[in-house]
Amino acid sequence: MKQSSQIELIDELLALAEGIAQRAGELLSERPENFDINQKSSARDFATHMDHASEKLIVSAILAARPDDGIIGEEGANRESESGITWVIDPIDGTVNYFYNLPGWNISIAAKDAQGVLIGVVYAPTLNSLWHASRGGGAFLNDRPIHVSTADALEDSLIATGFSYDLAERVRQGEQIAALIPRVRDIRRNGAAAVDLCHVASGAVDGYFETGLKEWDLAAGGLIAREAGALVTGRKGAPAGEAMVIAAGAALHALLLEEIG
Repeated sequence: MKQSSQIELIDELLALAEGIAQRAGELLSERPENFDINQKSSARDFATHMDHASEKLIVSAILAARPDDGIIGEEGANRESESGITWVIDPIDGTVNYFYNLPGWNISIAAKDAQGVLIGVVYAPTLNSLWHASRGGGAFLNDRPIHVSTADALEDSLIATGFSYDLAERVRQGEQIAALIPRVRDIRRNGAAAVDLCHVASGAVDGYFETGLKEWDLAAGGLIAREAGALVTGRKGAPAGEAMVIAAGAALHALLLEEIG
């Protein structure tokens, strides 16, 4: 694909994702008084009827504009791509926050091609924050360029994390946090992985780690963090994935790898 065509595609995908994310945000901001809940892997892991409504809106809008694209959606709206572009969607990242009316829940939308994630958008209405990035094009918060923090010492670092839905894994994570917390400035548990990654990108936290993330948790926020200068890997520098995600600037990332990687 010629460079000009690639730029046009990126611009098209970004504009589409941003517009759809904002529409989903408007839908979700009309928060209902009562929820229909369906349990997924455990009582701690659930979706609401608003997760499904948001995914329906997002998928319908994408396919209206680009009917040959593929879809990977957290709530099951999956289809193969005929165009080479596949969208990776989390209709509410931070469902528990949303359910309890806590801030930080967001809509996460990414599009990928054969080389990986091409664009990513994370919209958190309760934080008045719209992050976006494109591969090789930098990362932005509300259209302002952002960059990862330059923290290079654990004791000066604010670290974000999250906890698994699996009880046994939570116990292990608790032990890991207990060992780490005397070494760092403090720990934050915000409850939404995509926003945690975006906070790394914008320097609101210095680093982030978590296990159990799915592709829809990681795709958009991971690209935004990388484009802001973060390293985003798994253990021992392996690709980030369900087993582990560690995100931070280069110096702090190396220290986190030693501690938890």
